Parts: sequence; C-alpha cells; structure tokens
Amino acid sequence: NMIVGVPCEIKDDEYRVAMLPVGVEELVQRGHTVVMQAGAGLGSGLADHAYLQAGAKMVGTIEDVYSQAEMVVKVKEPLPSEWPLLREGQTLFT
Repeated sequence: NMIVGVPCEIKDDEYRVAMLPVGVEELVQRGHTVVMQAGAGLGSGLADHAYLQAGAKMVGTIEDVYSQAEMVVKVKEPLPSEWPLLREGQTLFT
C-alpha cells in the first residue's frame, strides 16, 4: 500500500486539483492512504469535506504532504520552492 499526497497547486492562475474525491475513494478502497493539503480542491469547487468523506486524511501544509507521501500527485510541475521538499525515492506524478 502507498501513501499518496495531493498538495495545493501554487503556480499562478492554476486552480485545478490533481485528484477528485472519487479518485481518493478508489485509492482508499484499495488500501492506499491519501493525504490532501487542506484547501487543495477549493479552486475547482471541491470542499475539504468531500475529500474527508471519500477517506482522505487532511493536513495543513504543503510540507506535511511532501513529508508523508511516497507519491506526490500534482497538476503542474513542482516550482522551485517545492524542489527542496522532494526527497530521494519519492515518486512525482504530474
């Protein structure tokens, strides 16, 4: 089983989120853990409670997502401020 992290997108004018609640639900049903940064879905009109109902664990900061996740799922490439958060052996899916 894997810990999948979904941070808020920080690129200017990027409001999408990399995973919908149904995707969270599918992963959780298969035994994975999904760690969402609070507010990650707001730009797409998806409230935190929708992710919580789907089984996600909510964390407060982007650092929390990167430190816990084995795989980070993003819409856009990591920006320079995110590079130090990546660690060896971590998978990035954009």
